[in-house]
Amino acid sequence: MKRTLAATLGFLGALMAPVASPAQEAATDPAWQAVLDDARGETVYFHAWGGEPRINAYIAWAAREVANNFDVRVLQVKVSDTGSVVSQVLAEKSVGKSSGGAVDLVWLNGENFAAMKEQGLLAAPGWAQSLPNWRYVDVENKPTVVQDFTVPTDGQESPWGMAKLVFMYDSARLDTPPATLDGLLSYAKAHPGRFAYPQPPNFYGTTFLKQVLVSTVPDKAALTKPVDEARFAEMTAPLFAYLDELHGALWRQGRAFPKDAAHMRQLLADGELDIAFSFNPSDASSAIANGELPPTARTFVLDGGTIGNTHFVAIPFNSSSQAGAKVFANFLLSPAAQARKQDPAIWGDPTVLNVAGLPETEKVLFDTLDLGPATLTPEQLGPVLPEPHPSWVSALEEAWTARYGAE
Repeated sequence: MKRTLAATLGFLGALMAPVASPAQEAATDPAWQAVLDDARGETVYFHAWGGEPRINAYIAWAAREVANNFDVRVLQVKVSDTGSVVSQVLAEKSVGKSSGGAVDLVWLNGENFAAMKEQGLLAAPGWAQSLPNWRYVDVENKPTVVQDFTVPTDGQESPWGMAKLVFMYDSARLDTPPATLDGLLSYAKAHPGRFAYPQPPNFYGTTFLKQVLVSTVPDKAALTKPVDEARFAEMTAPLFAYLDELHGALWRQGRAFPKDAAHMRQLLADGELDIAFSFNPSDASSAIANGELPPTARTFVLDGGTIGNTHFVAIPFNSSSQAGAKVFANFLLSPAAQARKQDPAIWGDPTVLNVAGLPETEKVLFDTLDLGPATLTPEQLGPVLPEPHPSWVSALEEAWTARYGAE
């Protein structure tokens, strides 16, 4: 997908153009103008996972844009476990702190959103749909923007990006990667130590467990509902049978695990692993662009599909800067911000927008993107397998730890 010089210049010109000013955004919406007025001068403490330098750099860019255009200061509070943010907000609620909270905006999805919603820790429903840039969100073709791990969002979180499990390999060392889970197991057993997954409860490790679960569970309908403890062993028997076979063939014989996706990527680059994986379809291309993987790195998926979802930002009920948080969330949905995020040289995170429905001046931002040599087309990415109900996450992690964690 090579860009012509003209397309490149057009894309760069569009990205360098200033984002919409407060006056422009509020021209036809007095309610949004009131939000912009309230937000001016606020500081937003954005609690977001900080384990990926490219994402941190993108957040810093977005913060500068919002500061320059809306007089809102955004500070990223880097966290390693979003569950700790949920616990922090819950602790504030338990002592009656209904305003002046320490968390203004949080990056989350899945079980953390479900926990905050269930315990009344989120701002009132509907704020996400009130954002001016919500009109660009592709609700029809990306239903997970309003259904988070089967839980309706009710406008209590704003979609930020899409995710889908993909596997990565170096085509200079591996001609044909496995196309199925059984093939992956056979490859791992034939090449001990050349495959790994992070240790749950690391997000990526748990994602691998869910991929095996949704592919092997005897009753798929069970995954759309809260865990039934009476059936848990039966539903997970094929999963753990698979993991038992795989365990001894893992990197370091399953006695140690990569820390996260970035560590797996490094092990792939260093030649210690033959296959790694990510929850970002553009991750390999991004890593090539940033010199973290060789130009021969490529991406593949498994026949039958892989796990996929949407990630969001949410405002706690007692945020100190709710207006500023809304302004930042709205900026993150803007075509300019979404296009920059999807650029593999920046982050490579897929957009939540309906690109085909954008005005031509903003659609060009996406049409001229070079998604990189290792990024699969939407057709090649194949089906998206839905996430199980959030309750399965902790149940799987606890069962995995009981089985393998003491080794």
